[in-house]
Amino acid sequence: MAEIFPISPRINPEGASVPPSHAQTDEEARLQALAEHEILDAEPDPSLAHIVELAARLLGAPAAFVSFVDRDRQVFHAKIGLSLCETDRDVAFCARTIAQTDILVVLDASQDPRFRDNPLVTGAPFIRFYAGVPLRTGDGHAIGTLCLAGPKPRRAFTGRDRRILADLARLVLDRLELRRVEAARRATQSRFEHIADTSSDAIICADAHGRVSFWSAAAERLFGHTVAEALGQPLAILVPERMRGGHEGDLCRIARGAATRLLGRTVELIGRYKDGREFPVELSLCTWAENGHAAFGAIARDVSQRHMVEERLFQLAHLDTLTNLPNRAVLRGRIEAVILEACPAAVLMIDLDGFKEVNDAHGHAVGDAVLRLAADRLRICVGTTGVAARFGGDEFAVVLPDVGDPLVAIAKGQAVIDVLSKPYRVEGLVARLGASVGVALSPAYCVGGDELLACADAALYRAKMDGRGCARLFTPDMREIAQRERACRDGLRRAIEQGEFVLHYQPQVSLSDGTLTGAEALIRWQHPELGLLMPGAFLEVLDNGPDAAQVGDWVLRTACAQAQAWRQGGVTPFRIGVNLCAAQFRDGDLTERVAAALAETGLPAHALELEITETIILRHDPGVVATLQDLRTMGVGIAFDDYGTGYASLSLLKRFPLTRLKIDRSFVNGLCNDRRDAAVVRAVINLSRSFGLEVIAEGVETEEQRQRLLAKGCNEAQGYLFGRPMPVTEFATRFEVDRGRAHQSSTAA
Repeated sequence: MAEIFPISPRINPEGASVPPSHAQTDEEARLQALAEHEILDAEPDPSLAHIVELAARLLGAPAAFVSFVDRDRQVFHAKIGLSLCETDRDVAFCARTIAQTDILVVLDASQDPRFRDNPLVTGAPFIRFYAGVPLRTGDGHAIGTLCLAGPKPRRAFTGRDRRILADLARLVLDRLELRRVEAARRATQSRFEHIADTSSDAIICADAHGRVSFWSAAAERLFGHTVAEALGQPLAILVPERMRGGHEGDLCRIARGAATRLLGRTVELIGRYKDGREFPVELSLCTWAENGHAAFGAIARDVSQRHMVEERLFQLAHLDTLTNLPNRAVLRGRIEAVILEACPAAVLMIDLDGFKEVNDAHGHAVGDAVLRLAADRLRICVGTTGVAARFGGDEFAVVLPDVGDPLVAIAKGQAVIDVLSKPYRVEGLVARLGASVGVALSPAYCVGGDELLACADAALYRAKMDGRGCARLFTPDMREIAQRERACRDGLRRAIEQGEFVLHYQPQVSLSDGTLTGAEALIRWQHPELGLLMPGAFLEVLDNGPDAAQVGDWVLRTACAQAQAWRQGGVTPFRIGVNLCAAQFRDGDLTERVAAALAETGLPAHALELEITETIILRHDPGVVATLQDLRTMGVGIAFDDYGTGYASLSLLKRFPLTRLKIDRSFVNGLCNDRRDAAVVRAVINLSRSFGLEVIAEGVETEEQRQRLLAKGCNEAQGYLFGRPMPVTEFATRFEVDRGRAHQSSTAA
């Protein structure tokens, strides 16, 4: 077990060697300072318990405590999430913390050579994460610590976390100093005056006439009057002239021994420095009898810094740090208040459309600036009639009390869309975003706060599905749709972890003689309860989720490996078609991932054809063009899927490095009985020939369609006439592929 200071008195906190007698003397002084607080075996101080709870909540720790390090033990005075009352000092993390001048942070104790063999790490309570700040008295003695602990390691403890913990430690020290002085008050007057004069807090005493009889060095620093100037003066010197009629009168009544509600309490008032400056002062007031006469005492401290800390803690607890809007907790509280008041209300869930693209293209600094501008616009749009909050990421929410009319609520949602859709000018850049809004009304369909938010979220989902840039009002059917979508998302995560995705392969053949030329790899979900699911049941949810690129890369690797296995089994030439999704382009390293898949499987680049859709092409992202050009340079084919079904222009055929156009099945289906479809097919084939592109028809189901396509100059096709998408083994049997070389990866991880 690592040696922990101060068990070895030869090491001081800075690591320098010191004589044992000096270390022992310093330790005795520290223990004496601890004893002066009379706290080791006392009942927990409620004010310290409150600070501990605040530390745990603000810093997300399951356990927090104030501990004091005695000669041979560590005593937990105020605690949350911890059942221990004390431990031996030789195993206490805090014994090392008090030897430091700064915060001690241990992100993973099991990996730290100082603590990994500690029984508190290897056994109950299984401490893995620890952060502690020493509680150091005005004389510099570290008597204890304010600590956080948890059974799981952390990846980081940020500078912001450190500042919060240090600020809270100062609050603990304030309370401890009050306790020390109160303990000293119970001692003899001479001892009290000695301790009071060394206190960092101002100690002031007065006689029954309200005249200053004791003025500590700290009082001189706090108020600016020297001892000689203050002694004998009225208590009025503590407060501004404009307040002397009230505050001075209360203080004088206490000095005379009159009963008052202020006695024994801590109060705040405005103090006055000698030069007239004013500042907030906290006073703890008490009286006693001295030589048969009433005497008065006050402990005073400047709480300006504390007010700043408390304000910062309030901001952290209630406001979003980036936008300064109320946070999610405040939003929920406002919704609950509206519901309790039984008033109609509307909740708007708002999502910035296109924010991720701005963030990815220009960086987080620009993204943060856009969010701040959006928050300012939203705050102005909502005004004082409602509450606008940041819900998380690029999502915002608005609560509008007394709005029960759906037309009014939708109009407000449209106003929000209008204001958030104006251009954002940041650092010379102009970012153009849109917004989608979901609206839910209470008590029309919702009775609880969480339910109201869930309904607004379901309406937001519908707005996105309807093309974005619109506001949608919640209706009961949306709940079921949102629940299905959420269940699908959860199921997809399990499918990735459990390897439930499989690939089916649809043959691509020569129209002239039916020779196999390749196959298109198509994803399927082998659901453990619902059986084999087609892409229509899950692909849209997958493409809009966070795992689309991961699954797309799995499809790429698996299809390449299978194609190479068949090629090695004698099927050459053979080309494998793999569909790309938009998410695979976002990280900018698609070329490297394709190259890695080819190198890993041994598949030649010319045997791979990547299929892209109009959705990807119409993004007009220069990065997409550059990536496709790099892939084409490698020798990989690029096919444009479903050409002619959307808005793709002829200019895109010049701009993008395509090698093949795929005629959509909707045109092939009407080829024999609809002259317009036939004209489109003929035009695509002629267009392909003019641009030097290959062409392949999808959805061929009849011999007549095959003959007409062949007559129009189309050389390849795929469709049910030649084979449905089929599993690996069926494909191998159908086309007499060496089954021993069939390959199917079992996981998308």
